[in-house]
Amino acid sequence: MGVPGILLEVRGKTLRSHSGETDPSYLDAALRETHEELGIGAQNIEILGQIGPPEVNLRGNMVVHPFVGFVHAGPSRFDHNMADVDDEPLPSSLTSPARLRASLFRGNRPYWAIGVQDLVPNGMPNPALIEDLPKQQESHSLDDSEIGVGKYGNLEVWGLTGWYLYLLMKRLRLYR
Repeated sequence: MGVPGILLEVRGKTLRSHSGETDPSYLDAALRETHEELGIGAQNIEILGQIGPPEVNLRGNMVVHPFVGFVHAGPSRFDHNMADVDDEPLPSSLTSPARLRASLFRGNRPYWAIGVQDLVPNGMPNPALIEDLPKQQESHSLDDSEIGVGKYGNLEVWGLTGWYLYLLMKRLRLYR
């Protein structure tokens, strides 16, 4: 508590779909989704900025706008029933070389996929989510997911989420 950290959420592909909800801005959409998925109200989030340019998902049906914020203590609480969540303090084990695996985002931009298997209680998320977890394809150019089963069968942050986390860690000078 009181230490900056990275909030990681493990969610299955069927946990929630983006059914075309509309909001006045991309930021409003991000705040709404954070409340819906984690139970954290907008009043408890201080937006620090965007960490990278928007990216179109591989299906071409959504543009992702990456916002970074600080979650303040308050009446909102994480709803652990919605997803498996971990708050990893910074600097953290997320920078350990043993945790990092070289990968390519969209086939041409190097980044680190990050092993997080040991950060989830019992090494895997809620058993109901395991079957639905996205699995990274052998082709790194097809990465489009969040946290899921990585190339070697371990739970990893990869794809679009891994790319944005890599950009954030570089900005914080935790990666070189």
